[in-house]
Amino acid sequence: MEKMLKDLFAGQQYDEKNFFLIAGPCVVESEELLMEVADKVSGICRNLGIPYIFKSSYRKANRTSGSSFTGLGDEVAMQYLKNTGEKYKLPVTSDIHAHEEAALAAQYIDVLQIPAFLCRQSDLLEAAAKTGKIVNVKKGQFLSGPSMKFAAEKIRQAGNDKVILTDRGNTFGYQDMVVDYRNIPWMKEHGAPVVMDCTHSLQQPNQTSGVTGGNPQMIGTIAKAAIATGADGLFIETHPNPAVAKSDGANMLKLDLLEDLLQQLVRVRKAVI
Repeated sequence: MEKMLKDLFAGQQYDEKNFFLIAGPCVVESEELLMEVADKVSGICRNLGIPYIFKSSYRKANRTSGSSFTGLGDEVAMQYLKNTGEKYKLPVTSDIHAHEEAALAAQYIDVLQIPAFLCRQSDLLEAAAKTGKIVNVKKGQFLSGPSMKFAAEKIRQAGNDKVILTDRGNTFGYQDMVVDYRNIPWMKEHGAPVVMDCTHSLQQPNQTSGVTGGNPQMIGTIAKAAIATGADGLFIETHPNPAVAKSDGANMLKLDLLEDLLQQLVRVRKAVI
């Protein structure tokens, strides 16, 4: 586990006692947006000694409404991600949605992310594992932390021990999420770094408008509690202007607010380790 992360962040200067950050805009809207966010966040992380993975989805395959924006085209968006990673010397991550995407995405992306709704899809997990890339599996909203051992086992049985597990809350009622922080230590028992998704865990999905809602004012609360309960990393989607974002604007953190939050989280981390 430690070697995997050291190899991933080999080009960065950081405090090894810090949590790592996965952050970026929800979806690839343009190359200019990726570069703007990567430039700002990488500078903040460098100053705070936080190892950083740049994140944006090349396609959003899971949308409430059929009229929602899904992407610019897979290979175009993947190339923008690769360009961003190369320019700022960052590893990049994005979702894959079907087993046939894994090999193509692995040509552009350093960490393959498995969406929460797909965390039980054996063929998808096995295809991701066989690329040799790190595989970050998001815990299904319908699963407990202990049950995620089976997702980790599928990847390892396919010959790849480079696994990250990410919590993103559990479905509560019909249109809300709740975070059970017991899942962080439970998932750490599976021998993988554990990440808390601080933005998707605040979603209010399937609203009658056809657009997912959220509670971004609670991002700091979710993040601080995750660090206090032992999370190795944090996942925070961020955008210069969430109000005009083409996906998940309702639960992304405004980019200008990120630095202050990360400063607070570094202090929390120092207090608990």
